[in-house]
Amino acid sequence: MSQEFELIPAVDLKGGKCVRLQEGIASRSTEYSSDPLSMALHWEAQGAARLHLVDLDGAFSGRTAHLEIAKSIFRALKIPVQFGGGLRTLEQIQAILDLGAERAILGTVAVDHPEIVEEAVHRFPHSVVVGIDARNGKVALRGWVEQTELTGTELAQRMKDLGVERIIYTDVARDGMLSGVNYQETESLCREAKIKVIASGGVSSVKDIRALWERRACGIEGVILGRSLYDRKIDFAELRVKMLSWEGSTQDSAI
Repeated sequence: MSQEFELIPAVDLKGGKCVRLQEGIASRSTEYSSDPLSMALHWEAQGAARLHLVDLDGAFSGRTAHLEIAKSIFRALKIPVQFGGGLRTLEQIQAILDLGAERAILGTVAVDHPEIVEEAVHRFPHSVVVGIDARNGKVALRGWVEQTELTGTELAQRMKDLGVERIIYTDVARDGMLSGVNYQETESLCREAKIKVIASGGVSSVKDIRALWERRACGIEGVILGRSLYDRKIDFAELRVKMLSWEGSTQDSAI
């Protein structure tokens, strides 16, 4: 295709199992598998080019809680894995990359200690991704339980200034709700901050993915898929084929 756009399945870890949260609330979780490694291998077999792996317990506690599971996934998969959840020190970032993650996703630390992000970018220039989770446009921290007055765009611009190449932008209010992706806000942030963006949160249909794909020229380079896959609203293999057919389509980009 003329511009790469990645479909990235998510495996979220909580209590050693593969789950999905609704609106980032720990008590509103649905278990989909007791074997996260098998689930990760399933998405690779379906044709995923990358996996999104999140330690939800780590996101809430500030320290990674599933290192052994993460390591087993890194070693078993042939595709690259981006990992987030509780990475708040340089030592934690180094450790997860040494275990085999291709990218380390930083969240809370980007607001609390941007100097750590800056040093991480210096040490691992192509391996640092900042996850910006926002509710009503304002950044949420510590597993989405703490709300700030900082806008997602402001934080994205700060990260760009520190040398961060890409962010993952999640609309928390839509995450796990199958309520439709917030492609307008994602596009706005991408254009204003002039940074690469992976979209996340609320994808419910192929139409949502098409809306993001149509806007890839501004820097939206992929989308993370969670509940829409697990609840079988979207078939991953069929989606890959469908996306290939979009290339050369004359459909207007304003969906």
